[in-house]
Amino acid sequence: MFWVAAFALGYCILAGGAHGLSLLLAAPRCRRPRPPLAPPADAPAVSIVQPLCGVEPFLEATLESAFALDYPNYDLIFCLARADDPAAPYARRAIERHAARRARLLIADDRISQNPKLNNLAKGWKAARGPWIILADSNVLMPRDYVQRLMSAWGDRVGVVCAPPIGELPDTLAAEFECAFLNTYQARWQFAAAACGLAFAQGKSMLWRRDILETQGGITKLGDEPAEDAAATKLVRRAGLRPALARGSFPQPLGRRSWAEVWDRQARWARLRRATFPLFFAPEILTSGLPAVGAAALGAWAMDWPAWAGALALAIFWYGGEAALALYAGWRLRPATLLVMIARDAALPWLWAQAWSGDGFEWRGHAMSAAPEEPRPAP
Repeated sequence: MFWVAAFALGYCILAGGAHGLSLLLAAPRCRRPRPPLAPPADAPAVSIVQPLCGVEPFLEATLESAFALDYPNYDLIFCLARADDPAAPYARRAIERHAARRARLLIADDRISQNPKLNNLAKGWKAARGPWIILADSNVLMPRDYVQRLMSAWGDRVGVVCAPPIGELPDTLAAEFECAFLNTYQARWQFAAAACGLAFAQGKSMLWRRDILETQGGITKLGDEPAEDAAATKLVRRAGLRPALARGSFPQPLGRRSWAEVWDRQARWARLRRATFPLFFAPEILTSGLPAVGAAALGAWAMDWPAWAGALALAIFWYGGEAALALYAGWRLRPATLLVMIARDAALPWLWAQAWSGDGFEWRGHAMSAAPEEPRPAP
C-alpha cells in the first residue's frame, strides 16, 4: 500500500503542480486591457489581410468588426480562392457599406503550399504595401483596439505577435464543449508557455513586420510546415527572434457546432501539434484532470482515507482553479462550463492517442497531411 500511495501522491503533485502553475502564470496575461488602448497619434500604416472560405457563423458580424476599428491608418484586404465562394457577397456588401474605408476583395488561388489557407493569403500579402501586416482569420471578432493591442506587444527581439482565440456565444452543447478547449485549456497553456519564454505563434491573428518575413524567404516559407503558425514559430526562432502574445485575447463567436465538427477540429489540431512539436506535445497526456482525480482517490484509499474525499479535493482544486481563471479573465462561465471541462478532460487521452495514429486529415474539403513538406529554398 505504501508504494501505491507514494505513486498516487507523486502523480498528484506532478500533474496538480503543473496545472496550478499554469493558472498562476496565465492569469496576469489573459485579462484584456481596460479601458481599451487609445489609438496612437503617429500610427504607422497597417494592412489587415483576411482569408475567407465559406460562410461561418457570425461572418457578417466579424466582417463589420474589421471595419469598426479605431486605428487611424489601416486598410483591409479580403482574399478568396474562388469567385463563387458563398462568402463573396458578404465581403462585397461590407465593402459597399463602408465605402470610406480602404478595402478590397482579391480573388485568385496561388498554389504555394499544401495549405489552402496560406494559398489564399498569399495574394493579400503581396498586395499589401505597408510595413506592418496582420493576417487575421475571418471568424475572429475584433475589438475596437485590435490593432493597438497587437502593436503594443511588439518589442525587442520580437518576430511575430499573436493572440489566442476565446470561444464565445455557443448555441449548442458541442459548441460549449469547444469553449472548454479554447479557453481555460488551450489559451491557458499558451499564455503560460509565453510566461516561461516558450511563446508560439497562433494563426488566428498574426502581426508581422513585413521585412522580417521577407528576409527569411517571404510568405512562401510559411508553407514549410502543414500549419502556417507552426512554420511562423520556427521561422522567427531561426532568425534569432521570438513570438510574443498580445495582452488579453480576442473572441471567436462559435454559434452552432456539431459534435463531429468539434471532434474533427480538435483531432486535426492535436495531429498538427504532434507533427510539428512532438516533444512539447508528448506531455499533453498529463494535462487531463481526470487521471489526477483518480490518483487522488487511489492515494486516499491506500492511506485508509475515504477515496471520495481525495477525489473531491483534487477536483475542486483543478476545476475550481479553471473556473476562477475564466471569471478573472472575463471568459465564458456558466453552470454547463464545469460539466464540459470534465468531458473535455475525458476526451483528451483519446485525442492524444488519435494524434499519434496517422498524419492525414481534412480541412474544409481539402485532404491534407500533418507531415511537413520539404522546406522550400528562399528566393
